[in-house]
Amino acid sequence: MSQPTINGSTPAPGRAQGELQDLTLLGDQQVKYLFEYSPQILESFDNKHPYRDYFVKFNCPEFTSLCPITGQPDFATIYISYIPDEKMVESKSLKLYLFSFRNHGDFHEDCMNIIMNDLIKLMDPRYIEVWGKFTPRGGISIDPYTNYGKPGTKYEEMAFHRMMNHDLYPEKVDNR
Repeated sequence: MSQPTINGSTPAPGRAQGELQDLTLLGDQQVKYLFEYSPQILESFDNKHPYRDYFVKFNCPEFTSLCPITGQPDFATIYISYIPDEKMVESKSLKLYLFSFRNHGDFHEDCMNIIMNDLIKLMDPRYIEVWGKFTPRGGISIDPYTNYGKPGTKYEEMAFHRMMNHDLYPEKVDNR
């Protein structure tokens, strides 16, 4: 079976140095951690396989933000899954971006929507979902789920379907 081609040629494996020139954080040993919400830290790179649908998934088990009223810390595992189009998010910049919520005061639901909106603005993915699984505080946990599919495409239909079916099997309290 032959490999798919783009403009008549098969993509070469690996990355040329010129393809990486816009990535400033990866490999930088002097990176400063920002403690305030900083979407400008996000960086992207070209998807070498835009002819194929595939998921990229990130799990961030150490997400922290602050309650906007009490200032108490909220802890969560953040799950980000997306189907790239032309651009992809660079993982170190994503890590630093998520860390920038450390002193950001916002509700859980707002944080998940902000993260998704910033990633849509950065990459314009075919599909993306962001799910926060926050640890209980005051005896209750909050697990906001948000998603997006490009309008007018099969990914919009996918987003609708996944939204309607994303949590059909509620978890038990003892499996966090």
